[in-house]
Amino acid sequence: MAQCPMDRLQSSGCPVSARALSFDAFDPAYQQNPAEFLRWAREQEPVFYSPQLRHWVITRYEDVKTVFRDNILFSPANVLDKITPSTSEVNAILARYGFAMKRTMVNEDEPEHMPRRRLLMDAFMPERLVHYEPMVRGLTRDAMDKFVTTGRADLVKEVFHEIPLIVALKFLGVRDEDAAQLKQFAAAHVLNTWGRPSPQEQVEIAETVGKFWQAAQRILDRMMAHPDGQGWMYDSIRQHRLRPDVVPESYLRSMMMAILAAAHETTSNASTNAFMTLLRERSAWETLCRNPALIPNAVEECLRVAGSAIAWRRVTTADAVVGGMAIPKGSQLLLMQASANADPRHFENPDELDVYRDSAAEHLTFGYGAHQCMGKNLGRMQMRVFIEEFVRRLPHMHLAPGQRFEFRPNTSFRGPLALWVEWNPALNPEARDPRLKCSEPEDFYVGPPPRDSIAREVVVDRKVDEGEGLVRLVLMDPDGGPVPAWSAGAHVDLISAGFRRKYSLCGRAGERSRLEVVIQREAQGRGGSRHFCDVVQPGARIRLAGPRNTFVLDESARHWVLIAGGIGITPIVAMADRLAELGKSYELHYAGRQRSRMALLPRLLEHHGQRLHMHVGEEGGRIDLRGMFAHQPDATTRVYACGPERLLTELESLAQTWPQGMLRFEHFHADAAALDPSKEHAFHVELSDSKLSFVVPADQSLIQVLHARGIDVPWDCGEGLCGTCEVTIVDGQADHRDKVLSRVERSEHRRMMACCSRAAGDRIVIAL
Repeated sequence: MAQCPMDRLQSSGCPVSARALSFDAFDPAYQQNPAEFLRWAREQEPVFYSPQLRHWVITRYEDVKTVFRDNILFSPANVLDKITPSTSEVNAILARYGFAMKRTMVNEDEPEHMPRRRLLMDAFMPERLVHYEPMVRGLTRDAMDKFVTTGRADLVKEVFHEIPLIVALKFLGVRDEDAAQLKQFAAAHVLNTWGRPSPQEQVEIAETVGKFWQAAQRILDRMMAHPDGQGWMYDSIRQHRLRPDVVPESYLRSMMMAILAAAHETTSNASTNAFMTLLRERSAWETLCRNPALIPNAVEECLRVAGSAIAWRRVTTADAVVGGMAIPKGSQLLLMQASANADPRHFENPDELDVYRDSAAEHLTFGYGAHQCMGKNLGRMQMRVFIEEFVRRLPHMHLAPGQRFEFRPNTSFRGPLALWVEWNPALNPEARDPRLKCSEPEDFYVGPPPRDSIAREVVVDRKVDEGEGLVRLVLMDPDGGPVPAWSAGAHVDLISAGFRRKYSLCGRAGERSRLEVVIQREAQGRGGSRHFCDVVQPGARIRLAGPRNTFVLDESARHWVLIAGGIGITPIVAMADRLAELGKSYELHYAGRQRSRMALLPRLLEHHGQRLHMHVGEEGGRIDLRGMFAHQPDATTRVYACGPERLLTELESLAQTWPQGMLRFEHFHADAAALDPSKEHAFHVELSDSKLSFVVPADQSLIQVLHARGIDVPWDCGEGLCGTCEVTIVDGQADHRDKVLSRVERSEHRRMMACCSRAAGDRIVIAL
């Protein structure tokens, strides 16, 4: 460890490592690729203290999300504080302009924040934002008309700087004639707050920020004098008149400037980053050209890989622990969203841009919890329109060669200053068919991507008999390209003829030419397994969603006991392969009624030899779990199991006294059926972080109600099998219907799955 350069060693987070000591958020490499810049931290030192910034830096997904969701212990009060302290000369300049930025929606604490947010959030609801889509599309088409036949353009100058600003001003209610005053100022606000300008640059920036403030106040004064206009600022002014205690005038004056900078800069940068990323990954761009239905998900994936908000801040209000590190009261935190979005503990193959990634919307670019960006859906909508128009009118566009992308040096926002593209105008599709210029989208919506649209096409290369009622499908990319990377325990959804079913991947995790699943034909099932076993044949093209991993192998233990019953061998064999590859200590127990109905036997016998223990019922070898675990396993052991309900139930009973997390299991089917309103009751749900409350009707699930209100809660299976939609219970008890939580976890009523579980009584409070 390096010697600490600070005076107050312990309160400053010392001692610090050499890497932490040299961390520089203003290094050009940080802006070029912040996730790669912090890879070392995610892997070796996920929470570290930076003496240069005087901030604790948080780099892993779960740690960043944990901080975001607790806005009491981790206050947002420092979000708009200047990273580089002002000089006395700068303070004098700002004072001359009457600069008086106070608390805004992003940096105010409770109890002031949520009452204000509740009053002012209606304009951000998806059903109201969708009305801006025709304006955004019209502006985009008009901008493209000016350069579509030239063959070369800087998209920042021509599209991405101007249009998000126009939309932000229209959303706020600013008149067109006032807009020109504000167009030049937002970038200065970013550098003033999150940059490291020199003393001379600070002076120049302060003059611009002062002018920005004055212009914003003149426009607000005009609005307040005539408060009957349309737009979010007019809504806020009217609420100020009704509830001045909740929406004071000082708040209006600060928000007039802050929200303009936020709405403009973030969307402008995010759009530029998305195009830069998609055009660099040409195959992704071409996929969108062939299948525009993937564009909403591509927006989320670009926000994950190259979002405009790369880091945000918090300050501790008491001593805290984050990622196992003790952090003193009053410490400043830098939450690295860009790093969290590249964390392999949460995202499969996170370094790859995958427009089919069905977990893309779980990125933290918008933040999380009570202070999640209210304008997220306005930004999503603009990015979607931009991509739709360009893939339709300029699908052959490419990055101009030889350009070097330059970024404004700051801790928190990222976007290149210019983005040059080129194309051959003679190949423009509208040159052959002018109708393409003005084609209209069908059923435009605002919000995260619909789950059913996120699926890639695969071809069934082979169909292999694995035993009685068992079929192994070998799936490949139709064009011979690589299939997605995955890790042991991952599953995919197969989609065909109206059926969508989950199957664990059981091939070799490092093999990128094919994916393999084994399907057990269930004669009395709902028809999905029969379709994939009987109807689907080699050469058939089906759709595939994923991979996604909710059954992750903990590779930090010293010994593993792997237990599979029947078709539950499919995720377990991939885990055994991984442990063998790593040279780890493990034992593999495989139980079945008869060998003829046990999949993958030749492979298991060849590759896992003496570590494999067969328990075949017809041979008198029924698995004896009580004998296996007559003594509690060592604390460094992990037990992974997948199989029928009775196997997992018995294991769960044996593990009641084991340490939390020692037993991990996965079900491969759910008992829950669709909601029957005649057998359900309505209940109230309260969101403790956002102070919102809703009624969940008898004919709707909790997650359906949350999504309808613009609350982004990730989900996957919809059956309580995967754990993706888990929410934390603050008060009340759940009627648990999932297959994720253990018996002990259900009895504690601390967590529930929003897709299937409901309140046991009339009310439940969850942490959102």
